[in-house]
Amino acid sequence: MSGIEIAKGYIPGSLGRVAELHGVYYHDYWGFGLFFEAKAATELSDFLERYDDSRDGFWTALVDGRIEGSITIDGIRAENEGAHLRWFIMSDVLRGKGMGNQLIDTAIDFCRGVGYKTIYLWTFEGLNAARHLYEKSGFKLVREHRGTQWGTEVNEQRFECCLTRLP
Repeated sequence: MSGIEIAKGYIPGSLGRVAELHGVYYHDYWGFGLFFEAKAATELSDFLERYDDSRDGFWTALVDGRIEGSITIDGIRAENEGAHLRWFIMSDVLRGKGMGNQLIDTAIDFCRGVGYKTIYLWTFEGLNAARHLYEKSGFKLVREHRGTQWGTEVNEQRFECCLTRLP
């Protein structure tokens, strides 16, 4: 596809558009409602207000200037807990076109560049395309349990990617 670019950092409208992408996708495919979209919007807003370019990353995939995907690295607790990969989403416009791989690679490269040792993410069972991308990029499933952090009971999963190599 032509006209695709990755932008780093906040751009006007990105908060609303990334929340919209999450709200629509998770409603259409998983039946999530207002609780989930409001949580995504609130937490993303909180993140962007405290965003620090030296420890955090926020990237959006744009098609002809319109946001059609995103990924975030929240580094506020990276030293003790690892960097938190969040708000990874692709619209139908980009899904299956390789942009997810590019965003994950961009996030991992950023983490390596700032010296993070571990990246983790929370997801849930059934998001098979995303899981495939995570595992292909070196993430491993380390924990799972039933939970309701998304407002609906699902089998929550924690994946981790270790960025340090043993001698």
